[in-house]
Amino acid sequence: MHLIVMITAVVAAQWCFVGSAAGAVGGGEFYRGKVIRIVVGFSAGGGFDTFARTVARYMGKYVPGNPSIIVDNMPGAGSLIAANHIYRAAKPDGLTIGAFNGNQILGQLVGAQGINFDARKLEWIGAPGYNHDLCLLHQRTGIANAEQWLTAKAPLKLAGSAPGATTDDVAKILKEAIGLPMRLVTGYKGTADMRVAVESGEMDGLCGFSWVSVRATWRRAVESGQAIIMLQSAPKAHADLPKVPLTISFAKTPEARQLIEAGVHQPGAITYGYSLPPNTPKERVQILRKALLQAVKDPDLLNDANKANLEIAPASGEEIAQAIENMFKTPPAIVAKLKETLK
Repeated sequence: MHLIVMITAVVAAQWCFVGSAAGAVGGGEFYRGKVIRIVVGFSAGGGFDTFARTVARYMGKYVPGNPSIIVDNMPGAGSLIAANHIYRAAKPDGLTIGAFNGNQILGQLVGAQGINFDARKLEWIGAPGYNHDLCLLHQRTGIANAEQWLTAKAPLKLAGSAPGATTDDVAKILKEAIGLPMRLVTGYKGTADMRVAVESGEMDGLCGFSWVSVRATWRRAVESGQAIIMLQSAPKAHADLPKVPLTISFAKTPEARQLIEAGVHQPGAITYGYSLPPNTPKERVQILRKALLQAVKDPDLLNDANKANLEIAPASGEEIAQAIENMFKTPPAIVAKLKETLK
């Protein structure tokens, strides 16, 4: 009898040890001595890159085991290359975070070519900010406001990255919804390259440029009057931009309003979402969710963000996942119209 009790106790202790070891590997001890990569789908110097590098400096100290966090730029196809990489190639071990344009999820909704991921199967850990889309023109165009642009006889050249990028999709949607006179010239690696093109006279401006990015990378041009903000494509005006008209105010039909809401407003809420590959261990997902939300409250991060003119407005991983689920509930007729518009 005593022998059976002793054997049972030993087996129980062994199972407890195995369970504890597994928990340690899945959690904090797993990250000790490791390196986490944030794969940014755009070139260095743009808003996505600036956000990621700011987060990378502080997030590691909130992950048990204090791993190093580095940024790896993987530009191309409006960040679609990075999105597909996170879904198809990255190991689901909690060491690779995707920072691609959430607008690519709109591409999945409308069945765009090249989409090799399912956003609903990715693990979302949160976002450091949201996308408050703007349209800007260079002062050399001679156009001072949205009303003048909408009545322009010749289309203006807008810089874009690739189908699925905010710069491309927003411009196309606004052309369809409110008749914005524009000609899209796509192929730039990111907004850093687009800014150079606009400043050199190669392009007239761009749409789908987030106020977060403008604040961080192009504020001097705006404050000097070199770059003029024409429109803000968001549900409500930003506190910093009370006099800039809302794009949706120029929509003349219910369908036009729905196109802007489904194609611009909804994706804007998830643009800066950070994701992990499908099947990443749930414990590591929760660790990184918690670490990101702690990092974006860090006083030193907030100080750095303020110096870089970054606006920190975090969303949780759960909020991003729910927003994506809501996007896939868009009425079929609007999805069909968006597909036609974005082709």
